[in-house]
Amino acid sequence: MIIEIRAKNCFAFDDQIAFSMKADMRNKKFAANVHRENNFNVLKTAGIYGPNNAGKTCLIRCIKAIKNVLLNRSNGLMSNIFTDSSICEMGITFLSGGRKFSYDFKYDSMKEEYVYESFSEILKDQYNNEKEICWLKRDTLESLYECADPELVPMIQVVAKNNILFHLIDTSRFDHINEMKLILMGLAGKIDIINMNNIPMEHTIELMKNKNNLLEKIVGFIKNADLYMDNFEYVEMSDIELKTSDASEKPEETVLNLSDKIMDQIRLVSTYKGVHVPSMLFDSTGTKKFAAMASYVIEALEQGRILIIDELDSSIHFKLTRATVALFNNELNTDAQMIFTVHDINLMDCKRLFRKEQIWFVDKDDNGVYVYSLADFTAEDGVRDTSDIIEKYRKGAFAALPEPELINTLLGIKGNVREDGNDGG
Repeated sequence: MIIEIRAKNCFAFDDQIAFSMKADMRNKKFAANVHRENNFNVLKTAGIYGPNNAGKTCLIRCIKAIKNVLLNRSNGLMSNIFTDSSICEMGITFLSGGRKFSYDFKYDSMKEEYVYESFSEILKDQYNNEKEICWLKRDTLESLYECADPELVPMIQVVAKNNILFHLIDTSRFDHINEMKLILMGLAGKIDIINMNNIPMEHTIELMKNKNNLLEKIVGFIKNADLYMDNFEYVEMSDIELKTSDASEKPEETVLNLSDKIMDQIRLVSTYKGVHVPSMLFDSTGTKKFAAMASYVIEALEQGRILIIDELDSSIHFKLTRATVALFNNELNTDAQMIFTVHDINLMDCKRLFRKEQIWFVDKDDNGVYVYSLADFTAEDGVRDTSDIIEKYRKGAFAALPEPELINTLLGIKGNVREDGNDGG
């Protein structure tokens, strides 16, 4: 599970930002929202609010970049366009197998080189004191090299910088570095990242091809979301009735000349009042998006995965987004995690759904982009667990609100805008 994401000079972020999933156990409210293991406390969900183009998606891109680096894929990293430095700095702290680890790296986006990386295990004693044990440090900028496998230190100094260390060497000969590789790639392999504005149906289709208990839960999840739906299934082409001008005539599949991806989508069939219809033609945009998301949600809950969703509320009714979040917050969820960006303020509920530290904001001004939590606002600021958070957000108490001047566009069309921005009425 993710505990913290760090970024500096990456995408929209110039100064160091830190997004934390660490639970503040001084707050006893909604204890089920916290995963507790070996004296570590991690939030199961977090929602990120902010105006359009403020940097919410950039935070998602940071998580994706870390995942890609660990899985030896193209990282897509770019430094902030308003800085002179080309070195992106990223880090992640996480829980794996009840142990807490931290990994950081620096990437020179101009030279396409990894100039720094470090990996540590963080131990906590019974008094909550933490101690950091370094497994690896490769700092080519300062010529500093450390490794828990001492025989590897001379090699670290001469290996190429076009990748992180464990993708450059045969780690099987080095116990600690090999374990580090398994831990980091295991983490990355558990992260699923989706954008609700461009979510593929393929994942749901692939899972629905397998007749197992996961399929039943996915279908149940979709049916519960659409109260008018009797069933949702993946069927073979021979079971799909195709209407033609002659009832005895059936067109050959080759005549359709459709790709396998489209053919798979046609085979998704919804049932309404006993009538079977192709989902892609008859289901609403919201139902189709929810069906595409369903497989990721159920798989995350069943297998303890980390689900990252950009624009969770896109075309989805607020009761469904709320119910989805509640599934992850539920005490029956022992190790799945969901982080999402959202605009729907109906989810900003600290009375029935969230702890304060589960609500985050991204905002920007002329000086940069800021990432901060609702927990940063205290009772002295007039923000308590019992406060009407939605109303305070509407009034701009936490910033992170768009300030549209769309009325000036309309008045401008009518020729009624003065230079000071006020209408001339």
